[in-house]
Formats: sequence, C-alpha cells, structure tokens
Amino acid sequence: MHSTVWLFDLDNTLHHASRHAFPVIDSAMTCYLMEELQLSRQDANHLRVHYWQRYGATLLGLRRHHPHIDPHHFLAACHPLDELLREVHPMPGLRQTLRRLHGRKILFTNGPLAYARTMLAALRIEHEFDGIAAIDTLKLTPKPLPAAYRHVLRHFRLAPHDCTLVEDSADNLLTARRLGMRTVWLNRSGRRHPAADRVIRRLCELPALKR
Repeated sequence: MHSTVWLFDLDNTLHHASRHAFPVIDSAMTCYLMEELQLSRQDANHLRVHYWQRYGATLLGLRRHHPHIDPHHFLAACHPLDELLREVHPMPGLRQTLRRLHGRKILFTNGPLAYARTMLAALRIEHEFDGIAAIDTLKLTPKPLPAAYRHVLRHFRLAPHDCTLVEDSADNLLTARRLGMRTVWLNRSGRRHPAADRVIRRLCELPALKR
C-alpha cells in the first residue's frame, strides 16, 4: 500500500506493550492515584480503570474531576523510563518493515513525548520517523478525540487523504476514517471491522498491502 504519510501508533503496534510496558505504566498510575488522592490500592486501581473506560484516558478523568493534579507531572510519574527500558519487545521484523515503507512516517501516540522518544531509541527505529505527535504535544488531547487528529494534520501540514493510520485500536481507527484517512488495523484474529480499510495479523505484513 503506497501512502504519502504513515501515522503509526506506538504501544501494541510497534512493540508488544502488553508484555511489560503496560503493566509498568498501570502500576505506576495506580501508585500515583494512591498518593495524590489518598486512596487504597484497590480504590486507586478501580478509579484508574473507570476513568480510562469512561473518558478514553485516565488523564481526561483526572483533568475533569481533579483539576489540582498537574497533568505533566502525572504523565512523567506514570512512565518511569528506567523501569520501562528493562524489557523492550519489538514487533517481529520491525526495522525491516519500516525500511520497506515509502513515504514519511510520524508517530502518533497517547503516551508522552519523553516516553515516545525513549521507546523509538530502544527499538532502534528513531531514524525512521520524521516527527512525533504525543499527548503532551497535542494539548493533552488523546486519541480517539477528533481534536487530536486535527492537531496532527495542522502541525505537520497534512491532508487526511494522504495519511494512513496503523493502529491496534479500532476506536482510534474509526475517528481517522471519519476524517478521511486510510486505516490499517493490526489485529491478531484477522477479523474485519468497519473502521479498518485493511486488516493485518502481523506488522510485517504491512509492506505487502495493495492500495
């Protein structure tokens, strides 16, 4: 599939975040809520999940209901880089896959910029990307909110029809498709979804797709 611009999600798209990164981030987030809101571990964990399910990101729930919390401090505390780097699990054939794709590549992640840069370096693919759109460069607006996508388009001076978003989240693809982007869903089951123009089971299948 030829595309002028590739927009890539990071977690569970370029690397297996569920194996190490997500458990570390979730645990750090729960500890942060325990300390800042004086909650038990059980209540803090419940609140973290509740805000994530209701608003699409725990950060949005905190900004809405606990405005005294500094969102940048929260993001830094919940992404302990040294601990995250103890294990890095790239998708099979990651670097070869990216090298085979023609066109610009931009990382589009709900993680903070420091985490995004650290992971790209750890995966040894930072040279493949022309830019990073992270939650703290997107006015703290996460996917799948349309404002996040519009900010990326404005910042990088992109037209939606020139972009292909590669994601593991169907919800995030749905917004992209509504805005006029092409979409590729990385899903191990291979099942179809209305938000996905193409479905791949493994990232290394991406260069073989036909437009």
